[in-house]
Amino acid sequence: MPDEPQFDPASRRHFLAAGAALSISAGFARAVAPIAASAVATDSVGLEAGPVGIPVAGATLPAYQARPAGAKGPLPVVIVVQEIFGVHEHIQDVCRRLAKQGYLAIAPELYFRQGDPRQYTDTAELMSKVVSRVPDQQVLTDLDMTCAWAVAHGGDGKRLAMTGFCWGGRIVWLYAAHNPYLKAGAAWYGRLVGQPSPNNPKQPIDVVTQLKAPVIGFYGGKDQGITQEHVEAMRAALKAAGRSDEINVYPEAGHAFNADYRPSYNAAAANDAWGKMLAFFKQKGVAPAEAK
Repeated sequence: MPDEPQFDPASRRHFLAAGAALSISAGFARAVAPIAASAVATDSVGLEAGPVGIPVAGATLPAYQARPAGAKGPLPVVIVVQEIFGVHEHIQDVCRRLAKQGYLAIAPELYFRQGDPRQYTDTAELMSKVVSRVPDQQVLTDLDMTCAWAVAHGGDGKRLAMTGFCWGGRIVWLYAAHNPYLKAGAAWYGRLVGQPSPNNPKQPIDVVTQLKAPVIGFYGGKDQGITQEHVEAMRAALKAAGRSDEINVYPEAGHAFNADYRPSYNAAAANDAWGKMLAFFKQKGVAPAEAK
């Protein structure tokens, strides 16, 4: 990882227990109620899954991790970057889905200094009081520490990938321009263009020439926020930079089409994109040994 931060490895029992008191709890964010009947529930059979704590400057970063139980040898790592609603049940479920595929998946709670997004019932209030106050530089640094923690606790630093959804989809592009050790990124319907601000000085389209890892992107043709004009602008910027990153658009899907707990869910698009993501990770050398 950048600057290669080092931690003393703890025993597996210790690090799983260490996060028990952290603010990673089961359940969905209050702002997303009611939960759609289509919500996917992945069990933890055959997994070690639960909250952990990651040392960061002057604090402990809460995170949720899942991995195959009893796995030997370093595991490929996927950092899962949250939606605006934090590391709630859906993001935890994504970690378990990845662990079932043989990955060490870990989702850090990247707003923990600004507030708990799961306690807000109004999305606009959540955006103004928490999300808008999170600096990109803080996020990138916390992700560096998350990667280092994963490598110190059974992860393979040479097989490191990232996936992110909505707010996290934007972060995937930024992190791919930040960490030279990242092997692959999968960005789901995150912002691509926008005006700079003190907390968000650059958007994905601004860092295209700085990308250090290949990225696959998934976007909805009916998304009213990340429009097709934005997608095409990103495609053009990537082409101009001589890059071969993949941009996939699902014409009948809107925003948050992988969010199976919400009415926006589009199963066909979500399943196709999930398969493409796993194949992309494998192609880029980030896969469990048996899947190589």
